[in-house]
Amino acid sequence: MEHIFTLLFYIFIGVTFINVTFYIFYWIFAFAKISNTNRSSLPSVSVIICAKNESANLQKNIPKILSQDYPEFEIILINDASSDDTEDIMEAFKLANTNVQQVNVVNNETFWGNKKYALTLGIKRAQHKHMLFTDADCVPASNHWLQHMASSFSEEKEIVLGYGAYEKIKGSWINKLIRFETLITALQYFSWAKAGRPYMGVGRNLAYTSDVFYEQKGFINHIKIQSGDDDLFVNEASTRKNTAIQFSPESFTISTPKKTFASWITQKRRHISTAVHYKFLEKSLLALFYISQCLFLVGAIALLVNQCNWQWVALIIGVRYLCAWITVGCSAARLQEKDLTYLYPIYEITLVCVQMSIFICNLFTKPTRWK
Repeated sequence: MEHIFTLLFYIFIGVTFINVTFYIFYWIFAFAKISNTNRSSLPSVSVIICAKNESANLQKNIPKILSQDYPEFEIILINDASSDDTEDIMEAFKLANTNVQQVNVVNNETFWGNKKYALTLGIKRAQHKHMLFTDADCVPASNHWLQHMASSFSEEKEIVLGYGAYEKIKGSWINKLIRFETLITALQYFSWAKAGRPYMGVGRNLAYTSDVFYEQKGFINHIKIQSGDDDLFVNEASTRKNTAIQFSPESFTISTPKKTFASWITQKRRHISTAVHYKFLEKSLLALFYISQCLFLVGAIALLVNQCNWQWVALIIGVRYLCAWITVGCSAARLQEKDLTYLYPIYEITLVCVQMSIFICNLFTKPTRWK
């Protein structure tokens, strides 16, 4: 038995080394500088919003997009076969504003309930080459949102990855867990993009040109996968040269988070189901990071419970959490999520367990609709 725990101890050292290496790599974003906004060369922009049964959110949030401090932009509102008053609300905005266009999508047998089909119709309606995507339940963090996101475009940069934050709800544990997961996801995709290996973005705050969209033939390569209008498209279309990141606090969008654990799990099951379709390298590295987290936690508990080299184990755990806390803390400060750093180890352990349960559930059943 002693030999088994000695072997486990050395495996634990190796796993921790891998995990710490990831966190040190993520310093590439944690200490990155925010790009300055260049107001002298702002392109005309089409803001595209696809909504399904979102009448209340549209009424609340569209006025804040219309009030953006930006020289020339239009808003494309896509009604994805809604059953509430979404179509009427969109039509009212269109009648009251010359820069608002409306697209009504009728379900058909081939693309029933497919958000990518609805988005494609909206993109085809867009008058401007530069397109900025968000959701109906998202609100810009400032009236300079458009400026900051669009200023990241250039002749070379045709995809811009932004941060989609979630509203803070005081005293809500599930809210902090949702925001922590969002923070870690952003830390990863911003870091890899900064390193020249962009692999995903979030549709709550994502921009790209129509040239990129048509070069990729739209969403055709993954049209039948329910999710992925954002991350799978970026995974396919982004390169070291054509992708920029924007994380100025004024460039954020803020979304309404899920209020219950069950509804959040349903949402995450849909999102996680797309990861298996990423390119091999990115998929492998993401899996390695997650596996190193799991094995670190399992190894730490097993070794401490059995008091195997517990002084060294405690020291290794301390070094690992110091590196991780620096990375997560600095990233949280950049993304206006400082309150998530205080109980970081608890959030991490909870999130690892939640993700494991989602992976297991997705092995047996798959999400079928985007809403």
